[in-house]
Amino acid sequence: MAFLADKDWFNSNGSYPWSLRNEVEYLVNVGFRTPIVLDWAIRNNISCEEAQGQGGTDTDYACGHNTDCIHSKNGPGYLCQCKKGFQGNPYLPDGCQGSFLQQQLSNGGSKLLKIFSTEELKLATNNYNEECIIGQGGQGTVYKGILPNHQAVAIKMSRIMDASQMEQFINEVVILTQINHRNVVKLLGCCLETEVPLLVYEYISNGTLFHHIHQNNGILLSWEDRLRIATETASAFAYLHSKVSIPIIHRDIKSTNILLDEKYIAKISDFGVSKLLPTDQSQITTLVQGTLGYLDPEYFHTSQLTEKSDVYSFGVVLVELLTGKKPLSFERPQEQRNLATYFISSMNENRLFELIEDRLVDEKNVEELCVVAKVAKRCLSQKDEERPTMEEVAMELQNLKRLGKQPWVQPIEEESVSLLSEPSEFYHVGDTSEQSSLQRNMILSMNFPR
Repeated sequence: MAFLADKDWFNSNGSYPWSLRNEVEYLVNVGFRTPIVLDWAIRNNISCEEAQGQGGTDTDYACGHNTDCIHSKNGPGYLCQCKKGFQGNPYLPDGCQGSFLQQQLSNGGSKLLKIFSTEELKLATNNYNEECIIGQGGQGTVYKGILPNHQAVAIKMSRIMDASQMEQFINEVVILTQINHRNVVKLLGCCLETEVPLLVYEYISNGTLFHHIHQNNGILLSWEDRLRIATETASAFAYLHSKVSIPIIHRDIKSTNILLDEKYIAKISDFGVSKLLPTDQSQITTLVQGTLGYLDPEYFHTSQLTEKSDVYSFGVVLVELLTGKKPLSFERPQEQRNLATYFISSMNENRLFELIEDRLVDEKNVEELCVVAKVAKRCLSQKDEERPTMEEVAMELQNLKRLGKQPWVQPIEEESVSLLSEPSEFYHVGDTSEQSSLQRNMILSMNFPR
């Protein structure tokens, strides 16, 4: 009797001439499968270097395109395998095809997106040295890197995703690479040679808006700067909602996701949980994600995500800019812990200027402060149909150009737009939360609006 099996699998004592047949037949009858190990290589007695023509004359090199040659570990010869980021049969001329992301980028005509190698990014980050880390959170780590042309970049290394998350991620990246807006952090390229693609963004040097509003070592932003930043971000969100082929809901608008460049120009970042809204739909049902203090209460209670969910979150950012207070703080009295509800009650009781940051109040700013406060209040309406659109918010803020004669405002119509993002000097890699029942109970117990 002859059969294939791992040499260490079968061990018969050979006591009886019929024992081998009986034992094998028994194992087959009970459904036991014989382990087989295929240990082979291209056995032409030459090395990879020789096979590739670097030291020999072999013209029958067996590996196809986009492959690596691997020395055999069991005798002379070699094996072939697809390069990282490619998959298929490495022994066919074109058997190793590019990753799904690469194919989608090619089909989308994203010619401006650079494909980096792992070696390029290792060199840029000094082999991902801890000193290069500029942001870290639940979704991954962001490193500052320096390219050979001395350009500073931010490199995002995401955590491992499952197949469905990866497909969604790829779809969003492909669409976002086709957008180009001066107030959205630009995606410069990616690396496809790793299990989870590495994304390379423009480096934004002055950190997050949150840092400059709330940290003692942040720059003191004037009211003029705050109004400009609010207008820039509103214009960018309006573009994403209404000026692109497939509307994009950011889903995690907050001051840590608004970065400031060397001139303190606002840049929207972190589209990690963003959603694409089909043009034939006004809402989508999805697992609730967002950041406590910024989360739209209607979305929280119904799981129905709409563009107005972004509007609510932006309203919280406006209140941050007006008051200098954090959206959620357990250091404040119970009725003041949630900044949005505290702000609304103050407005209803005509106590707005008790809440606005003292150093912002100036005779020439009073009218602008009141206008922005009214816009914020509308954004924070409990029912989404009562909230303005982001386009309406942007236009109202831009109208303050004529009121205050601010020279920096640009109409939405003149914007062009691009894409995606991640952090800077104080880069925040979103710890965006998926709401568990425990979190829901906690939020509902602390004056969360309903």
